[in-house]
Amino acid sequence: MKRNREVALAVLFLVPSAVVLGTFVLYPLGRAVWLGRQRCDAQAVRCRTTGWRQYVDVATSSEFTHALGVTLKFVALTVPLGVVLGVGLAVLADRHLRGMAVFRTVFSSTIATSVAVASLMWLFLLQPSRGALANVAWVRDWFPVVKAPGLLNDPGTALSAVALSSVWANLGFTFIVVTAGLQSIPRELLESSVIDGAGPWRRFVHVTLPLLAPTLVFVGIVLVSRAFQAYGEIDLLTSGGPQPQASTTTLTYLVYGQTSIARSDAGLQSAVAVLLFLVLLVVSLVQLRGLERRIHRGA
Repeated sequence: MKRNREVALAVLFLVPSAVVLGTFVLYPLGRAVWLGRQRCDAQAVRCRTTGWRQYVDVATSSEFTHALGVTLKFVALTVPLGVVLGVGLAVLADRHLRGMAVFRTVFSSTIATSVAVASLMWLFLLQPSRGALANVAWVRDWFPVVKAPGLLNDPGTALSAVALSSVWANLGFTFIVVTAGLQSIPRELLESSVIDGAGPWRRFVHVTLPLLAPTLVFVGIVLVSRAFQAYGEIDLLTSGGPQPQASTTTLTYLVYGQTSIARSDAGLQSAVAVLLFLVLLVVSLVQLRGLERRIHRGA
């Protein structure tokens, strides 16, 4: 009797979470999977079923494969650079020096900046006609592309420019998380390595980095997820262009973008969104399986 009451109480406590999960996660996911089998108008009112074949057609289409390639390039540009910069700044700030609190505040300030604000700041810097960076004489002389046609307008540099703004916007998050990881490392281990004669680089590689591995795995998974789902900076800075190369049309922009070919068909949008979910799920599983074996978990 007592056990039954405990089970009933546990189920009662789980009901609110189950309702929220079902309403905001499971139902939208199921609805998206169902819509992915349809060809619909923009309002998803008039639909006709095309079957599961539509997922295959979308996955093998040139537009999807191109957007997937751009997305993978964006991930490759943003994640490694973001992790390296975040770890570097956190290591520099993890010193007991006067005034270091000011630097920690500056380094972490981007976490309070929205994607829209960060993108508009970089647009002010990179816009070729009135941008602050584009109108600096020595920058314009050394890198003519910043002025004509502009980093955001050149098909070869647009994705890198957007990636730079994304790295800057996410740097505060990476810095704070890595700083917390560094502060959790026992100081006794570092002091012992100093006594053993290890220099700063050897201490970092053989002591700090292995103990920081769980934090880096978490940061890597979050940054990869954000990169795969990046939309605001792409929409504000390049609108998926430059065209016709669609140099910054990622999978997310293919779903929501104003210039996307799938914009007028809710069924195609849902199919791309579901495929993006599957790609991100596979990537996350690969990250967890591949990296967790190399993690050192301290007692």
